[in-house]
Amino acid sequence: MTLAALFLCLFPLVTVSVLAQDVVYNSIHNVTTIYGTWSSGSQNVVTGYGFAQPANMSFTYPKTTGMSYSFTTDGYYEIARYRMKGNGSSPNCITGVMNWCHGTYQLQSNGSITMVPFEDGYQQVQDPCAAISNFIENYNDTELYVQWNIYQDPTLGYMLQLYQFDGSPLPPMAQLSTSPNMLPTQPLRNVSASSSKSQKRDLEALVRRASGSRRRWGGVGGAGGVVGVLVAVTGLGVAALLL
Repeated sequence: MTLAALFLCLFPLVTVSVLAQDVVYNSIHNVTTIYGTWSSGSQNVVTGYGFAQPANMSFTYPKTTGMSYSFTTDGYYEIARYRMKGNGSSPNCITGVMNWCHGTYQLQSNGSITMVPFEDGYQQVQDPCAAISNFIENYNDTELYVQWNIYQDPTLGYMLQLYQFDGSPLPPMAQLSTSPNMLPTQPLRNVSASSSKSQKRDLEALVRRASGSRRRWGGVGGAGGVVGVLVAVTGLGVAALLL
């Protein structure tokens, strides 16, 4: 058998082997670990005690909009998000959303991240032009990020880039600390079983419906800019969540 013929016989096996390999997390893929606290824009939105008070489902409003993610080494996460959206036809109708959740995460072998929340997440939606101008509802969605990477910015240092279920990027987040700034990694308020069941989306459903109208926390824009839209049907009604 000639070398060319031998190569043609072995090539399919090599190809299958390469395609079946898991993503390797190394210095080329990520220049540092994901553990710690990250924040976008002007970094006024930060996870932990200065953002959400789950016991009474309230928030402390930051000076500017943005988002923050924290990750522990043993598989816990927390997210704090504050977004606003203007209305071109009605300039006074600015909608704002405060969102907080936490739970457990996994770095999957295919390079994605799955985040499964505890059942105590919540969000506040304010729209002065809506029939109900200010309300708070549960937020317990499982979230999928299909890709992520960390790079080093010459000015801001380590930056985390997350890509949502549909591949759209979130605003990059700078690393604030290598130690996560988080609330206790356990459920922090009681939520009824029926409420949790109606609010929570499992991961399979999220992936299955990824091509439809799903939550989008991303987009590219400056701090305080309009970078996305969420339209979600929940047990408490229809909410427009704007990023």
